[in-house]
Amino acid sequence: MASRTIRTIVALCATILLAACGGGGGGSGPVLQPDTPVTPAPGPDPEPEPDPEPEPAPDPDPDPPEAIGRTLFESGQVRPIALAPDGSRLFVLNTPAHRLELFDISDGQLSPAGSVPVGLEPVALAAASANEVWVVNHLSDSISIVRLDGAAPRVARTLWVGDEPRDIVFAGPGNRRAFVTAAYRGQNHPGFSTADLKTPGLGRADVWVFDAAAPGAGSGGEPLAIVNLFADSARGLARSADGSRVYAAAFLSGNQTTTLLNEAEVAGAKPGPTENHEGVRQPDTGLIVGFDGERWVDESGRDWSHKVLFELPDLDLFTLDAMAETPRLLDSQRGLGTVLFNVINNPATGATYVSNTEARNRVRFEGPGTSASTVRGHIAEHRISVVQNGAVTSNHLNPHVDFSLPEGASLPASDKRLSLAQPQEMAVSPDGRTLYVAAFGSNRIAAIPTADLEAGRYDPAATHHIPVPGGGPGGLALSVDGDTLYTLSRYTNTVSAIAAGSGDVLASHDLFHPESASIRRGRRLLYDAELTSANGTASCASCHIFGDVDGLAWDLGNPDGEMLENRNEFVPLRGPTQGVFHPLKGPMTTQTFRGMADSGPMHWRGDRSGQNRAVVRGELESLEAAAFKEFNPAFVELLGREEILPANLLQDFTDFALAITPPPNAIRNLDNSLTPDQAEGRRVFLEELTTGGALTCNHCHVLDVEARQFGTAGLMTNEGPGITEDFKVAHLRNLYHKVGMFGASVPRPGQQAGFTGDQVRGFGLLHDGGIDTVSNFLASSVFGFASDAQREQVVDFMFAFDGNLAPIVGQQLTTGDQPDAAARARLDLLLARAGNARPECDLVVHGVLDGEQRGALLLANGRFRTDRSAEDSIGLQQLLAVATQPGQELTFTCVPPGMGQQMALDRDGDGTLDGDQS
Repeated sequence: MASRTIRTIVALCATILLAACGGGGGGSGPVLQPDTPVTPAPGPDPEPEPDPEPEPAPDPDPDPPEAIGRTLFESGQVRPIALAPDGSRLFVLNTPAHRLELFDISDGQLSPAGSVPVGLEPVALAAASANEVWVVNHLSDSISIVRLDGAAPRVARTLWVGDEPRDIVFAGPGNRRAFVTAAYRGQNHPGFSTADLKTPGLGRADVWVFDAAAPGAGSGGEPLAIVNLFADSARGLARSADGSRVYAAAFLSGNQTTTLLNEAEVAGAKPGPTENHEGVRQPDTGLIVGFDGERWVDESGRDWSHKVLFELPDLDLFTLDAMAETPRLLDSQRGLGTVLFNVINNPATGATYVSNTEARNRVRFEGPGTSASTVRGHIAEHRISVVQNGAVTSNHLNPHVDFSLPEGASLPASDKRLSLAQPQEMAVSPDGRTLYVAAFGSNRIAAIPTADLEAGRYDPAATHHIPVPGGGPGGLALSVDGDTLYTLSRYTNTVSAIAAGSGDVLASHDLFHPESASIRRGRRLLYDAELTSANGTASCASCHIFGDVDGLAWDLGNPDGEMLENRNEFVPLRGPTQGVFHPLKGPMTTQTFRGMADSGPMHWRGDRSGQNRAVVRGELESLEAAAFKEFNPAFVELLGREEILPANLLQDFTDFALAITPPPNAIRNLDNSLTPDQAEGRRVFLEELTTGGALTCNHCHVLDVEARQFGTAGLMTNEGPGITEDFKVAHLRNLYHKVGMFGASVPRPGQQAGFTGDQVRGFGLLHDGGIDTVSNFLASSVFGFASDAQREQVVDFMFAFDGNLAPIVGQQLTTGDQPDAAARARLDLLLARAGNARPECDLVVHGVLDGEQRGALLLANGRFRTDRSAEDSIGLQQLLAVATQPGQELTFTCVPPGMGQQMALDRDGDGTLDGDQS
């Protein structure tokens, strides 16, 4: 075969998709069978250490690598703190410890009153009554119904919902209906099928509705309704004062932008500059365009409407009729923001407030902006949008910032203290006159006059700022009398009671924190805009939302940048390569932090190569760690910080970022098996020479679970037609997250360009998001499948691609007296996956025995070790007998391998079993 053909084959196979900042290092090895589990290397649980101040002093002896042994998912908290209806108790989610914490606040103090294990990554809660709390478990795809009556608080029921649930409110008749947001996918969704991932025009978000008094007789519950939303994902919920309406906000809503694929028409008409300061012409790339209300235009105003083959309605806020016999969608509102965090309704005025950011990805370039535009220090605008009487009023929370300041310049300290970044959870004062907003990226709560917000005249000078102990307020609740604010710091896991008027800290309590000190210090570097930008508004989390993606593409080249030599290793059978990275790189979709530790050089092009590795803690650091540290200049060139991070902060950030793990695949069967079509697709992927008759898919997108290669071995490829840059082979773990764009600007060979109607996403696959579907990519003439059906089988397998954790991780079952057949089948499934020859999870069980919280862990011999050293291990039937007694329900949870010991037996991390008193 001619070298040009092979080069094209390798290139197209390599740049196929997706979204991690890198591909993994190491050679290929034998590929495991579909049901082979992935077992992360366990490490000891660290002792909790106090969190440092925003500018921590250099740490000469940071945590060793083995102290970072827990699986970190970095789920975004949505509603992690709430008051009991009578105001006597405070409910708080301990997300890193996967528990619900209870506090007695009747005497004005924070007195611990109990702790209940729930599901993995709890992110939201709501009180159904004084004695019942519902907890949303983001990674477990479940709802824990916690009862507070009886001998001890306990999980009395577990409901199964769609993938990655996020928020919950009670509304409807008597406020006894539970509304829960989740993605439209997942193994627990009764109506979802893989075919839906290939169907255009579908909503990708749901609101599940349960009758709180009777959530269903089935083992996982039975919803009254699942209301589909025409959005990519959903997050925040709110209810009207009378409970008749529920408001659901899209999460990664988008902003009516998309990428036109590179072709002759686009390449010849891109707005300048098209060369760097040395006069070297940039590679031909795609182009970001946005809808201006009538036309699709680029930044120069040129009309590209003829190239955009779909519409983006950009629906943001959905109103549901909570009183209807079957809850239903009433209407929707657009134009609220790009990333929508939380929602709240003002009972006094009827206005609905949405905390959000508005991305500025229509502006090109980073850097000093001396020869072109730049988003430096002004990546996104942080806002509160108000919906009232069908109209939207948006308030920019940082109008005092002069974003035109030259590179390196900083605001006066008094101005920076007025900045608000990443507004999230909110509370309204009893009289409706004040909105309290948790500014997550600014370490404070802002008290804003609601009249100013509703009139669109937000004034920083009229806003009262209340510092939050520990920083990073991830939760916010207001006492019934409006005098006390209760907050939860995400950085230090600290609960605080603060006087709303004076800002005085009335009480504070540090929750148990199983994460290492360096992880906690590193987390701040992702979010803290005060620490990472000169103007207090920009952080890495402006785009990497909770360490993940924002669903957008950005053109963040730098016309003032230099050419960079490409020294990365390429896949075999390559033709001539570019050999350099041009600083004008064109549109690139935001990549996830999840899974970077096994993904090799970083960025789509691998231009953070990790070539200059250093000795850290006495050992040579990984290529990935060295590559991540090469992002340090972005703190100045993109975020607008006065200087790059010092070495100790950069090391903490690296430790944190590389610890974040992708979630289990939400498409693959829970028993880790493949459907017949997926299995055949896997065989074709690994064995058939479908790429020009010379290569398999696996030649580039290496799948080797034992080597922790999930679609990439971290190598580069030179690119084929339409792509004029070299790219690193991307991993394939998060493909199913990137569904919702149908209608690329350049149809594949043999396809007719046709208008596809309304869609929920403006960006799809490939580095620039310009390819709409995997099916269309694999329809390229360079691929030679035996039939269209065979190609679709490969697509099906890629949606169910292997990942770091098996699908069973996080799944739960609560059982009491006389479990039904479905409950028994689920229990058998959990036992089988934990007891596999290569265990896919640790199976833990929690419940109440003789009035005490107890835990147990499944052993390799099939028996359970309890949390008391004096007790013998017990068999399953003995364990189930406990659950036959009222108030002694048992909850089984599959947790990541290596975490069972701490979660079931040693939740305080002190090296002793929970039940031992010595």
